[in-house]
Amino acid sequence: MNAFIKWLILAALIIAAIACYSYGSTTGLFIFIIAGFVFEMVFWFKVFPIKRNHHDRKPI
Repeated sequence: MNAFIKWLILAALIIAAIACYSYGSTTGLFIFIIAGFVFEMVFWFKVFPIKRNHHDRKPI
């Protein structure tokens, strides 16, 4: 994936999270707060991906 596209997607995710948090807190609709949380978690998992190390396993 192109680095520019990756950063563009990350920016869109964090902006969507902030917008959902803001709208959810002003209207009191909890579903937007949950949506903001989901967008934020996707953002953080994309910024810091989980790297699995497969060679640590011992053969049986």
